[in-house]
Amino acid sequence: MILRSLLAALALAVASPALAAPVEAELTAHGPGGPLKGTLMTPEGAKDAPVVLIVPGSGPTDRNGDNALGVAGSPLRRLAADLAGLGVASVRVDKRGQFGSAGASFGDAGPTAEAYAADVRAWIDETRKRTGARCIWLLGHSEGGLIVALAAQKPDGVCGLVLVSTGGRKLGDIMREQIRGNPANPPFIVEQAERGFAELEAGRRVDPSEFHPGLQPLFAPAAQGLLMSEMALDPAELVRGFKGPVLVIQGGNDIQIRMSDAERLSAARPGVKLVVIEGMNHAFRTSPAEMMATLASYGDATAANVPTLAAAIADFVKAKR
Repeated sequence: MILRSLLAALALAVASPALAAPVEAELTAHGPGGPLKGTLMTPEGAKDAPVVLIVPGSGPTDRNGDNALGVAGSPLRRLAADLAGLGVASVRVDKRGQFGSAGASFGDAGPTAEAYAADVRAWIDETRKRTGARCIWLLGHSEGGLIVALAAQKPDGVCGLVLVSTGGRKLGDIMREQIRGNPANPPFIVEQAERGFAELEAGRRVDPSEFHPGLQPLFAPAAQGLLMSEMALDPAELVRGFKGPVLVIQGGNDIQIRMSDAERLSAARPGVKLVVIEGMNHAFRTSPAEMMATLASYGDATAANVPTLAAAIADFVKAKR
């Protein structure tokens, strides 16, 4: 079902009784590679609140959604606060090997999608113990959506999925589109990148020194195992394999993930709900669908999230089933 207007959800948010300030507490989950750190935000006075585990996107993105490569303003923490105001608890986490979870290791194998999914499972167990919740809602943003969909293939303790700005095609196809779509990339850069993607899709590692310096971070040796594991996954197939409730949320002005991705996810099986938030970009802010304006909004530390994002999530996880 496609909802292009969220007026009903927004009205629900406005009509909800005001809650006291939420309470935050540090959490530690015992992951396969070591201790994982996160933050539980609980609505004060809200009994039996649904609990959403928030998994961030790719790269050096912390539990608040900030990324030294260009995202400021803590969009994931703002989302958690907005959800708390609507009576929904959340846990937002640092990924293995980064920030508060820097002490957790991947070992010699390096990061993979399967390793990140195992960490999500550890967070489900810890969050259920800490909150007493029967099950946990898994929310993944961007790459995080792929990870939670993979984790949910073992559905014990999972209420359902919320996939925000999540690719609906294989990662290699999305990366090719992004490389080709950047007008700053000359043809030889595009050719090199596509050659590298093809090698990784075939399960073969590449030598970063063979690429233009601007591409070398993309093909860093430590990242290649993760890329290969993610390129092998079809997110729509993962959605098809999970039988619980699924909400797909897509921003109308997202320049990184296309509307066709969200539509492919929502068409994976009957019953998947699609909400399109007009004007929202990949970082949950309102901006024009133009690259420079979008990038500027990413780095704006004062920018608020689109309010209908939290309203749509709260409406979905609180619905009676």
